[in-house]
Amino acid sequence: MFLNMNIYLILISLEMMVLILLSIAFLTLFERKLLGYIQIRKGCNKVGFIGLFQPFSDALKLFSKETMILLKSNYLFYLFSPMFMMMLMLFLWNNIPLISKLINYSNNLLVILCLMSLGVYGLMLAGWSSNSFYSLIGSMRSIAQTISYEVSMIFIMMNVLLMIESFNMMKFLVYQNYIMFFFMLFPLSLMFFVSLLAEMNRTPFDFAEGESELVSGFNTEYMSGSFAMIFLAEYGMIMFMMFVFMFFFMKGDIFNLLFYIFYIFMLFLVIWVRGTYPRFRYDNLMYMTWKLYLPVSMFLLMMILGLKMLLI
Repeated sequence: MFLNMNIYLILISLEMMVLILLSIAFLTLFERKLLGYIQIRKGCNKVGFIGLFQPFSDALKLFSKETMILLKSNYLFYLFSPMFMMMLMLFLWNNIPLISKLINYSNNLLVILCLMSLGVYGLMLAGWSSNSFYSLIGSMRSIAQTISYEVSMIFIMMNVLLMIESFNMMKFLVYQNYIMFFFMLFPLSLMFFVSLLAEMNRTPFDFAEGESELVSGFNTEYMSGSFAMIFLAEYGMIMFMMFVFMFFFMKGDIFNLLFYIFYIFMLFLVIWVRGTYPRFRYDNLMYMTWKLYLPVSMFLLMMILGLKMLLI
């Protein structure tokens, strides 16, 4: 009986992973359509009805292309890093409550924070193992970027965690029953959204993948299936981070239709930012996170702690 339950949980988890990968395919189509309308053009509309089969044709093209192992590369790490990035993204999705029952959820936010901090190692290994100056510069920029925003982002998350006093994500559903934290902590929610854009390597903080300056950055030497895995990991992280945002500030009631409407709007917002803002300079990100977000988040942390002590 116990063995059958374990097999059942593993099957649910695998089903969830397949559905996530399918969702990523249609997110890319959504992004290309949206960017097309922002830039006053059609977007992909030839393959299938209104371009619905375009993601599948792209996947078929990428995974059927020839893969060449670079002679001078550290090929074990070169092949391992895209797989590591993709597996990390899928492990993160396994920590979302009520989707997969494979992991104990009592401290799942702590696990999510640990896994998120591992994300930079995939970029670093991908850039270093390619033995290309372009890739190495891209990976060095990603490390500098991570150091700059993660400190303030953790303080922002601590503010929200203090409200529920738990690492269990299901507590967000209980504590936001009457009012969402989005209204109670509105400035923090905006700061957290911008920090997540940096975490996801999205415009205007895509320094690790600055195409115009770095010839695509850390993934310059990747092709075919390896590039597809990096691409899937990036878009899977976008979906995951917006899911986390919905839990933190918009209750996270996954049995409510409104949750999914707001979730699609958050994904739309990420793409809208890409179509609107140019890439920032490094010093602008450093200034914003160290001199603006960090003091404000620490002040709010002290304020919430003080209010909690008064109420006790």
